[in-house]
Amino acid sequence: MSQINYYTKEGLEKLNQELHQLKSIERPKISAQIAEARDKGDLSENAEYDAAKEAQGLLELKITKLENIIANARIVDESQLDTSKALILSKVKIKNVANGVLMEYTLVSEKEADLKAKKISVNSPIGEGLLGKKVGDIVDINVPTGTVKFEIVEISR
Repeated sequence: MSQINYYTKEGLEKLNQELHQLKSIERPKISAQIAEARDKGDLSENAEYDAAKEAQGLLELKITKLENIIANARIVDESQLDTSKALILSKVKIKNVANGVLMEYTLVSEKEADLKAKKISVNSPIGEGLLGKKVGDIVDINVPTGTVKFEIVEISR
């Protein structure tokens, strides 16, 4: 059974665009490479043919995975989000208890994570640690450098 993932409307649209690109542009390109390599003669000693067939297999695997992700994707209605606790698509402002540094992140699905845009995956250590917590909660989050205490300062949409 496949795992259901939650996306913003924009995030799901981006996945659909990627799938369209793979099917309509990349797939025909690889088919042309296979045909060109096949025209060069003996397939048993044709490295170009082998490479093109391998690339085709990898592309088809990627297409299948993406189709599966899209089939099991659900769009989250941001207007219905409960801001009393940290959930997917919540904007969470946290404070590092040790040094007082404030940070703000939006919790998103793994495919939509983008640290530069301050979007972290709910599957990341910080994302997992924040899920379900409320304003005022202090959470211990295991990060590569050890355990860090964060206080949840604000939760919004």
